[in-house]
Order: sequence, then structure tokens, then C-alpha cells
Amino acid sequence: MDQKEILERANQYIAEEKDEKFRSEVEALIAKNDVKELEDRFYQSLEFGTGGLRGVMGGGTNRMNTLNISKATQGLANYIIKAFPEEAKKGQLSACIAYDSRHNHDKFSDITARVFAANGIKAYLFTSLRPTPELSYAIRILGCQTGVVVTASHNPPQYNGYKAYWADGAQVVEPHDKGIIDEVNAVKEVKLIDREEGIREGKIVLIDKEIDDKFQAMIKSNLYRPELIKEKASSVKVVYTPLHGTGAMHVEKVLGDLGLNVITVPEQREGNGDFPTVEKPNPEEAPALKMAVELAEKEKADVVMATDPDADRFGTAFPDKNGKYVLVTGNQMGVLLADYVLLSKKEFNKMPANPVLIRSIVTSPFVDKIAAHYGVTLREVLTGFKWIAYEEGEMEKLGKEHYVFGLEESYGYLVETECRDKDGVSAAAMCAEMTLYWASKGKSLLERLNELYKEFGLFEDRAISKYFQGIQGPKIMGGIMTKLRTEGLKELGGKKVLKIRDIQESVEFDPSNSANKTKLAFPKSNVLQFFLEGGTIVSARPSGTEPKIKFYINSTVPVSAKTDEALAAARSEADSLCSKISAEINAILDAAQ
Repeated sequence: MDQKEILERANQYIAEEKDEKFRSEVEALIAKNDVKELEDRFYQSLEFGTGGLRGVMGGGTNRMNTLNISKATQGLANYIIKAFPEEAKKGQLSACIAYDSRHNHDKFSDITARVFAANGIKAYLFTSLRPTPELSYAIRILGCQTGVVVTASHNPPQYNGYKAYWADGAQVVEPHDKGIIDEVNAVKEVKLIDREEGIREGKIVLIDKEIDDKFQAMIKSNLYRPELIKEKASSVKVVYTPLHGTGAMHVEKVLGDLGLNVITVPEQREGNGDFPTVEKPNPEEAPALKMAVELAEKEKADVVMATDPDADRFGTAFPDKNGKYVLVTGNQMGVLLADYVLLSKKEFNKMPANPVLIRSIVTSPFVDKIAAHYGVTLREVLTGFKWIAYEEGEMEKLGKEHYVFGLEESYGYLVETECRDKDGVSAAAMCAEMTLYWASKGKSLLERLNELYKEFGLFEDRAISKYFQGIQGPKIMGGIMTKLRTEGLKELGGKKVLKIRDIQESVEFDPSNSANKTKLAFPKSNVLQFFLEGGTIVSARPSGTEPKIKFYINSTVPVSAKTDEALAAARSEADSLCSKISAEINAILDAAQ
């Protein structure tokens, strides 16, 4: 794209953007003749993907701003009107909008509500910060046809995003995702109503406590041992951080109502889009939990809990026998929760007929062993919690199988059926109960985890993320995937590749006999998986929301005996295997630069 075309796009944006802040950014760049920055902002339009929008905030077609959000909402509104014609005729369409603590949340949520209202879709708008799982829950109990949450999850402060939801409370999936994208791309004109006029006419309805109370009651109703909690809660001390996001309101209230002593990290309690105490507000990363762990050491807490800014992800740390806090991975907490939920369902005769546990394809197969132990069917779905929610919804429609738990390795869990997205608030409540349960049996959660390793084998996980910024980024990542797809990998970490699963091509095959391929039922997605001898799985996937490619290593080695010595030996072997594979993957990524 030449300079003239860039300037034409920039001036067109200035003419359309109603927000002075975003408009003036572009005007200033034109005045300075900052060609490089203008090119980055206008070489493409921020794409409305299958989940919505996510990007760096600022003026430009390749940025998150009110113009792009208004067009996205207009396209979503157009699709909803077509998808629900009877409700549209009767004036019964509605949408729910929530937002977290990121910058411009007020502008982005406001314009979303105003566009919906201008199109005859009643907009239920939360009055202040709310978690993503509460948005999912609200869509269902309010009977909305769609919903939007303004969030960029755990991304750095310069990002914001826009996630679109369907009437079932889950993020949109096919065929609706593609249909919405087509409508967004076809938008020529955006309808907009004045906020105060919308409120006055009942087209925009402000909501808060009436949803909050029901959401919290729902979470408590899904616990298994209220009597145990009532009896033992005062003996457990929790240090919690919402990482400057939305979680404090609900986590403090729910755990407090249960009688738990919750100490929130004071510097991280209030919503703040700068996330001033962390580089990234991501509970998956140890630095984000540093302040919480330090406070836990001071308070001698039994557990550290953390939620990300929109409180759909949940991270933890527990003290070991020496009082040193150990960070628990997403896969490990998923296994612990699955184990506890399933044993509780069995104990209280709440296990439904034909129970199904759902995990994403890059989540550790450790949980497969847990499911099999309790006689539960394990189902794999694509990465992204929307696919877990979709599968849950399909089972509910057919009525033959029944959802019991869902998880993904990126710290996402769903213990209830009333919500259709990962829920860090309910995970916190269930984790608290689980901690009390195992304490009543004389065990810590780390001890329970080691018991499971001794029974089912040692599982260790690593993740490698490589960012490729700028115009060349997508091309480089595409080249990496093409090379892996065409040349394949014969071995990793000294382990032979026994099977390759190519989800983009919907096939899996033995690389020694690639002509004999088995068809896969997954929707197409740019993911490659390499299954190694011994059970280790390595997956490669470019991100759909960030300029990065990610590799997941799910390693496993057997534990020769149910002893601490055998477990330590297995852990050392698994660590060595992960390190070898990591080095080989990093070499591939470095060569692609």
C-alpha cells in the first residue's frame, strides 16, 4: 500500500470517527507526516474474527476504537434481526453488554448499547465493571438474543477487545460467526441513538444488583459440601488478587458469605486499565502473582487465588511442606477440580447418566485418566472455551449425554451449567471447598496432586509463545506452519513421532505411512499436533487474537512405583524431555526470523 493510499484511508477515517480523541491521534500523525506509524494503523482493517475484535487501542482502521466497534455492533445487529425474525417483528430483541477495567471501556460499551438500541434491540447495560462469566449468565436469565463483553482478557494495557455472544450465553460459533463477519464487512451506515434518549425511552436499560445477587446465589448453589464449609471455613486463609480487574466484587462476596477469611492484595484490588503493578495481568504467569505470593507468605495463607481482568481465568498457588508457595498450572488445577467434582458427584449420587467431561485439544491428557477412573466419557474440542460451551449446548439439546465439567489449559474452568463460558469466580469457590475437603482428609492439594501422579503417571506441560509483530508477522507465522505441515517432524526430544493430526486439513496419519489418512470431525482450524512415542503431545497454533504463534508441550512419563522417590525420578525425566523439546522448537522459531 503506497503513501497516497494510506493518506486516503486516514482521511476517510477522520471523516467517519465521531470520537475526538481517536480522530485527533490520526490528525496529529498526518501533521507530523509519520508515514511508518500511519502505515501500521491503516495497512489493514482490524478484522472482526470468529470471536469478535481485539487489538491495540487508538485511531485508525487497524486499531480498537469507537468507529470499529460501532461498525461491528451494526453488523451484529443486522445479523441478529435476520436470525430472529419473529422476535424482531414483535420488538422483542435484546442484548446484554458488560465491560472490564480496560481503558475506553466506557466509550466502547456505551456506543455498543447505543447502536443496538438504535436498531430496535433493547440493550441491557451493566452500570460498572462486571466479569465475562456474569455476562454469559445474564444473557441466559434475561432471555437475550446476543451479548457483548468489552475486554482483552489478560493482554497488555494497550489492548482492548469486543467478544460477541449468542442467545445460549456462549460465544458465537459457526455458522453464526461467519454470518456475522459477512454482515460486519458489509456495513455502510451505522445507526446510533443518544444515550439519554435511549434510557428515557427504555431502549437502554441499566442493570447491576438484580443480576449480581442471582449470579452469586447460583455459584453457591453448585457447591457440594456447605456443611463442611460452614464448619471449617474459618480455619482457611485465602490471599486473593483480581489483578486490577473485575473479580473482587464477586470473589470477596461469595467466599466471604461462605465464611472464608479473604485477604485481597490492596494494591491490586481496584479496577485500573494501566495494570500498574504487573507487566501483564495474566494469572498464567508467575510475575503477575508476585505480590499475592508475598502477601501470602506474610499472612501464612493456605491458598493464593487470582483472576484475570475479566475474571474468567483462575490461577492459584499453595504452600508446600516447607512453606514455599508453588504455582499450580492450568492443567494441574483442571485435574484437581475434575477429580474433586467427579468424586463429589459420585458420593452424593449426582452423577448423571452418560456423563461427559470436555477439554480442549491442547489441554493435558492427564485429565483423560481422571475421567476414565470415574467412568466419564472424555471429549476433545478445538481451542477456545466457546467450543466447550457449544458441545455442552449440543448435549443439552439432544438429552442423551450430560455435561459434568469443562476445562482448558489456559486456566479456564466451568463447574456449572448456568453459565456458558469459563468462570473464574465459580472456580474460586469450588477450589476453596476442595481445599477444605482435602484438609479434612489430612491432605493438601499439592499432596493430592502427587497422589494422582503416582496413580496415573507424571504429566508436565510447557508453553512457548513467539511474537511476530508488524506487517510481516502473519507471513512469518504462516511460513512456520506451512513448513511444519509440508516437511513434518520425524522426532522431538529423541522421541519418534507416531501420529500427526492436521486439523486444518481435517486428517490424522502415521508419518511413516502418510497416504493412509483418517478423517477428523473437528471444524477446520490452523492447528498441528504431533503425538510422540510414550504419550507426549506437541501442538502448534497461531493465535487468533494476537500476533504470536504458540507451541504446547504435554509430556508424560510413567511413575514406576507409588513412592516419593519414583515420583521425583519421573519428574526429572519429564523435565528433561520438556527441555529438549523446547530447545528444538525454539530453534525452529529462531530460524524463521
